[in-house]
Amino acid sequence: MTASASSSGDLRADRRFLYAEERTADGDHAAAAELLQQCLEIVPEWAPAWFALGEAREQLGDIDAAIAAYRRALACDSRDVLGASLTLARLGAAQTPSAASPAYVARLFDQYAPRFEKHLVEALGYRAPALLREAVAEVCGRAGRAMHFARALDLGCGTGLAGAAFRDCVAHLAGVDLSVGMIAQARAKNIYDALQTEDVVAHLRSTPDRAFDLIVAADVLVYIGDLLPLFTQIARALARGGLFVFSAESHDGDGYAIGGETRYAHSRGYIEAAARRAGLFLPLLEAGSTRRNKRAGVAGLIGVISA
Repeated sequence: MTASASSSGDLRADRRFLYAEERTADGDHAAAAELLQQCLEIVPEWAPAWFALGEAREQLGDIDAAIAAYRRALACDSRDVLGASLTLARLGAAQTPSAASPAYVARLFDQYAPRFEKHLVEALGYRAPALLREAVAEVCGRAGRAMHFARALDLGCGTGLAGAAFRDCVAHLAGVDLSVGMIAQARAKNIYDALQTEDVVAHLRSTPDRAFDLIVAADVLVYIGDLLPLFTQIARALARGGLFVFSAESHDGDGYAIGGETRYAHSRGYIEAAARRAGLFLPLLEAGSTRRNKRAGVAGLIGVISA
């Protein structure tokens, strides 16, 4: 159950919600669903309980009932803090949103921040920063240019894993992330010259033209479906000859889709087309898995875009 939240305002409902979490942890999804239904009889407009009920019903294989619960969660949560729109899209019950809601991403990573690096690196074998560094080195090598950048921006910087990978080849390194918790972890490392808590596309919109020689986005595109707004701002913010390096999860269909882990996956053709539409050149786009899921590498792409 991933819908834990602050109090509903009613202790009886809160108690049932906590009992439901315990039953979920034990694998008893039927008991969890029953407790959540009791909870919702007391507080019928509490989005976390509806979302948790959707998860329980999904585990029980009752997909139609799960979809109905997720829809109620979204109706009770106008900011979509729980990501119900993504879950409905994953189940084929709604159109795929153009991006995850900022409130969902911020909450997700604020909760994840204390255990982020240990889980990501040790449990999931995360290696996006190293792959992105190798990709930039390859493009620089082909062009016969030095691996050094005056001004760099780490989009969705998280705890600073990508920033650390590039720090030695950057004179000035800025980072931006939606999560206050992640920014606090990054600040403690003392590797950034500037840090800001903001949505990455909104941050780029406020950036002066030609402000950066390198922009890095490790594990950011998995929360953005429609890449054209991002790529358009990248095209404006990059200095002439500047590079944008990114990782993405991939799929064999067209466009973008929500995968089983409720993250966006993009097709190679879609990324190429979005780059062209933004007036950008794509010198490198190759297969590369940045992490494991259930002991298997997640299909992905590593790309470098040039202004």
